[in-house]
Amino acid sequence: MFCSSTEEVTAGSSSEPERSSSTLTPYNLMNYSQIFGRQQDPPSSSVLLTSRESDDVRISVCPGSSSDTLPSALSETTPTAAQGHLNISETAYRTNSSGGSSAHSWTSSTPQLKTTPALSHHSRTPRRDLNMTTSSSASASHAARAPVIVAVVEGRGLARGEIGMASINMKYPELVLSQFVDTGTYTKVITKLHNLTPMEILMPDTASVKGQGTKLYSLITETFPSVTFTAVLRRYFNEKKGLEFIQQLCVPEFTTVLMEVQTKYYCLASASALLKYFEFVQKSIYAPKSLKVTFSGSEQTAMIDAVSASNLELVVNHRNHRSEHTLFGVLNHTKTSGGERRLRSNILEPLLEVDTIKSRQDTIQELLQNEELFFSLKNAIAHFLDIDELLSALVQIPKQETIAVAEAKITQVIQLKHIVELVPSLKVMLQHSTTHLLTAYCKSLEDCRFNSILDHIKSLINDDTSYMKGSLTMRTQKCYAVRPNVSEFLDIARRAYTEVVDDIAGLVAQLGEKHNLPLRTSFSNARGFFIQMKLEGGALPGGKLPDEFIKVSKQKNNFSFTTLDLMKMNDHCEEALKDIFHMSYVVVSKLLNEVHEQIHCLYKLSDVVSMLDMLLSLANACTISNYVRPEFTDTLAIQQGRHPVLERISGQQPISNNSYISEGSNFVIITGPNMSGKSTFLKQVALVQIMAQIGCFVPAEYASVRIADQIFTRIGVDDDFETNSSTFMVEMKEVSYIIHNATNSSLIIIDELGRGTSPEEGIGICHSVCEFLINLKAFTLFATHFLELCQLQTLYPNVENQHMQVQHIRTGDGRAERVVYTYQLSRGHSEERNYGIRAAEMTNLPLDIIQEAKTVADKINQKLWAKHHSDPATLKQRADYRLATRLVQTARNSQLDRASLRHYLKGLKTQYLAEIQMIKENATELVEIEE
Repeated sequence: MFCSSTEEVTAGSSSEPERSSSTLTPYNLMNYSQIFGRQQDPPSSSVLLTSRESDDVRISVCPGSSSDTLPSALSETTPTAAQGHLNISETAYRTNSSGGSSAHSWTSSTPQLKTTPALSHHSRTPRRDLNMTTSSSASASHAARAPVIVAVVEGRGLARGEIGMASINMKYPELVLSQFVDTGTYTKVITKLHNLTPMEILMPDTASVKGQGTKLYSLITETFPSVTFTAVLRRYFNEKKGLEFIQQLCVPEFTTVLMEVQTKYYCLASASALLKYFEFVQKSIYAPKSLKVTFSGSEQTAMIDAVSASNLELVVNHRNHRSEHTLFGVLNHTKTSGGERRLRSNILEPLLEVDTIKSRQDTIQELLQNEELFFSLKNAIAHFLDIDELLSALVQIPKQETIAVAEAKITQVIQLKHIVELVPSLKVMLQHSTTHLLTAYCKSLEDCRFNSILDHIKSLINDDTSYMKGSLTMRTQKCYAVRPNVSEFLDIARRAYTEVVDDIAGLVAQLGEKHNLPLRTSFSNARGFFIQMKLEGGALPGGKLPDEFIKVSKQKNNFSFTTLDLMKMNDHCEEALKDIFHMSYVVVSKLLNEVHEQIHCLYKLSDVVSMLDMLLSLANACTISNYVRPEFTDTLAIQQGRHPVLERISGQQPISNNSYISEGSNFVIITGPNMSGKSTFLKQVALVQIMAQIGCFVPAEYASVRIADQIFTRIGVDDDFETNSSTFMVEMKEVSYIIHNATNSSLIIIDELGRGTSPEEGIGICHSVCEFLINLKAFTLFATHFLELCQLQTLYPNVENQHMQVQHIRTGDGRAERVVYTYQLSRGHSEERNYGIRAAEMTNLPLDIIQEAKTVADKINQKLWAKHHSDPATLKQRADYRLATRLVQTARNSQLDRASLRHYLKGLKTQYLAEIQMIKENATELVEIEE
């Protein structure tokens, strides 16, 4: 039975009022109670009451009948299934202004209710029945968050540290499961939550409200203070129920996920609570065999923690959150929402599998070489709507049938027809491709029976029905979507609607003739049909409009108004429209039931379109800038690399630099004055690494990278006022995180460590941190102003010093000297001294203070560098180590022919002998000086 609603909604929207008993849509395939267990209807007369601070909010149950009830003949043809609610009587909580919780008692016959600040963003009705509490205050930031709900549960006792997670985006029908069991579990969970940007997080009440709060609970609530937190009874985190839900809801073509998760007890438990909670939030359930379920293990993608993602400005710019000056902004040329989401996800979680990356590179290379394929695919993809959002609306079964629901379902069928009609041309384009990935996508589309889906649609939907923008145009498409002669009552209702519309046009024409005014008929969703008039520089006859024109609004020379007769005709038009939607809904529901059997084809289409859109976007980025295809070896070697974001901002090619890190020299210390480009270079290396691991080409003349399983950054020296942490404490927390989580395959970027404390302590901490990282095989770039650290090169053969060059140019009179930054990276440590004092000279500090600072600094430097020299044995050991590592790299990665390889090895030998000879000569000179 329908509840009347005059609000026009878009596809997938759900804005129905609460009611005591519900019915499923006609494409119901399983009784609701079979999915969610034994349930019981609450009393139909119940009224839910909640109190928030001093305001009382009453939500009355929608009556069981209304004036917009379907005709009995039609309602008998609509299959229904009785719906109910869990018979749970618990205690409701509310969050008071001081942040504490106070209990609010409910009678045993009244379902429990709670209100959360984020509720208005995804549901107009309060959540209830699950005895859930809110412990965080929401903020306006929720509006920018994706409608993602995440359930998290941690094992207890010996299983503590084993964490399961389930997440679902209410706009996209994919349940993503994750389980974390190895080292760094908490960090990986927080990173995953940052990437998901959830609107709400569910956790067991035993981890928060009833207990003192576990470490995970405290970490989540501290890290995400603006996200709504909901405590759920522990019994709803049930792994058996979770497995049953997945078996019942998962699309058969994706059931291989069951093999992966059937022993992942905690992610199954979180799925159980999440799906149960989703029912009460969204006021709908998923149809059986309609949900895509995937398992995302932490070992499948590289991990970039939230701090590193922020430091590198991967998706958000520091200065302006709306700015496109990010890596995502540089690479984002997508045409669909699905492609944009996939690109963002890949940037935050790059791939680890080299074969998959190379497959993407092959595809991008083909798109760049075949312009016809590139532009034809780009044009075809741009016509696709958001398939994920449409899928989410199609597979959800609303608990009540309103006019809004009926209209939304008709819109969804029109959108579905529009999307399926685009598939044949897309397949034809892909048939001419040669790469493995595009060929696989073509085969995937051919295996799906899209022609069968289209035939089902066209058997009931008019051929000329299409998705169009514009409220009146789309309204007309929905009215005449169903073919004539399918339903006699529908044809009668459409004739009545047509007659009313013709009468409205006739009325406006008569009024124009009567008053000699240029009137025309207009339409909007809010006002319905109304009258518009535009006067070109003329005045109104008589100085005013006729009295029968009411609700007049004026904007410059444009007048909008209506009449009493037109308002009555609008009412008749709305009534006719409701009848049309009522009867069209019955036809459309039967059609959707048939389409549902092929729902897996739409999932495959969504995957193909979003991936093609992302690859086209990456190829498009390559056409704007001169990018090169990177190789994958055990060495990070970038020739003439450029910063991709800086290149976009400047509009011209920035200063390029070479980068080389290998197992033999995996720890690089970079020195140089302030503003010489150290931080930019560090970020450049990390961005190139990420671009390579998502399959994109990179801004360089040549690039070879080693797959990094984690990317860490320590950049910036800001205080953290939210946690009352000083600059030094922020530094130490970030470094501690790196030390505890870094592996031999990580890429570590550290800029300016130890600047928040005294120089002696800073050097000591930097030295000890460096020694720890030097013993790892991780690739580390360490920028510092502590030149004392450059002596590590004499102690460890895998350390290399590099510096940013500067030039000193005297003015024309020869009295003053200015520094010119070249932004060029060179080997060796910086010979610059007192560059901080030079920077101070550019300010208004008195000259006598500057001069005194130079004198003191020179004396200290003389003492520090007087003893700094390397003994010959250490230098020879370093030369031997460098030769050995290069020989090993050559054996692993060389693709040279015999002659070229022989020439390269001779060059290594010559270089080694020259280095040994130089060490002997320096040793002789040192002995003579000492004598």
